[in-house]
Amino acid sequence: MTLERSNIAAMQGYAPGEQPQDLTTIKLNTNENPYPPSPEVAAALSAFDVASLRRYPNPIADEFRRIAADLHGLSLDNVIPTNGGDELLRLMLTTFVAEGEVVATTKPTYSLYPVLAAIQGAKLSEIDLDEQWRLPSDLIQQLHEIKAKAFILVNPHAPTGSLVSSATIAEIAENFDGVLVVDEAYIDFVDPDLEHNCVPLLQRFDNLLILRTMSKGYSLAGLRFGYGLAAKKLAAPMLFKTRDSYNTDAISQRLAAAALASQSYAKSTWNKVRESREKMFAELTSMGLTCLASQSNFLLCTIPESIGAPRAYAALKEKGVLVRYFDQDRLRDKLRISIGTEEENSRLIRALADLCRSES
Repeated sequence: MTLERSNIAAMQGYAPGEQPQDLTTIKLNTNENPYPPSPEVAAALSAFDVASLRRYPNPIADEFRRIAADLHGLSLDNVIPTNGGDELLRLMLTTFVAEGEVVATTKPTYSLYPVLAAIQGAKLSEIDLDEQWRLPSDLIQQLHEIKAKAFILVNPHAPTGSLVSSATIAEIAENFDGVLVVDEAYIDFVDPDLEHNCVPLLQRFDNLLILRTMSKGYSLAGLRFGYGLAAKKLAAPMLFKTRDSYNTDAISQRLAAAALASQSYAKSTWNKVRESREKMFAELTSMGLTCLASQSNFLLCTIPESIGAPRAYAALKEKGVLVRYFDQDRLRDKLRISIGTEEENSRLIRALADLCRSES
């Protein structure tokens, strides 16, 4: 006998990336920013008045929302502060998707989406990407046929790092009757020369929800702070009805605000990550390994059959380098490698080169 709801008893939980067991192991498996938060974040933490913790925080993080609204050219009504980006996904499901309704995602995608859909009691429909890892040409038709209430698209895509254009996002939003969630967790690492920006689409579409997080671009994965951007009509029920009371704490609000205001520093780290990404891409390619072009802070690398991705994952771990292996269709011959510091990246390259030489 179990007291769990039947859908909870039947589901599998989310499996987070492995954590190092010692200080010598490097983490290239969870897509964190390899550089520290801005000096302004450190100053805000040092100046925080501990005595203020006896009071509840601002319920909807107004200071942070003001900075975010100014940054994106929006109003306070368009910004939803959350305890990490994951809470925004929960809020969306709770607010807009009833038990038994369909949530669509791509396949493959971020492995938390199916977990959250199962918790909600929603039906999950996974839409296969094509052979080039692109959205299928009949995506909108498929969404209509399955009667999807919500479609969650991580962009840049995980785990491939590919980018769907803002024009395509607009086409989906215009022709889809449900909530279109564009998870932009990795948006800060997109090449600025592409001039990619989906935020202006919020002026046109009231079914579009953009997810942003402070975990990746702003080096605050340990803080758990994210936010959503949406038209007022879509944001309001999440802000004032289904959001947990005081869902973001006083310290997190202060530090997230300081980080978001530190645009010059943040952009300098994004640029370093992009430069390291291109360098690692070239080095892996020169070793005979195939990588997908990425607009994120990771690369998806195909491991030769003579070595095998599971074996390569284990060999790297043995050398103190953690990367991510997914035991899923189309990914079993691949490793996802986060971009680290120059020293960390060099250590990874040396370890992979040793492994490749041992098989030659």
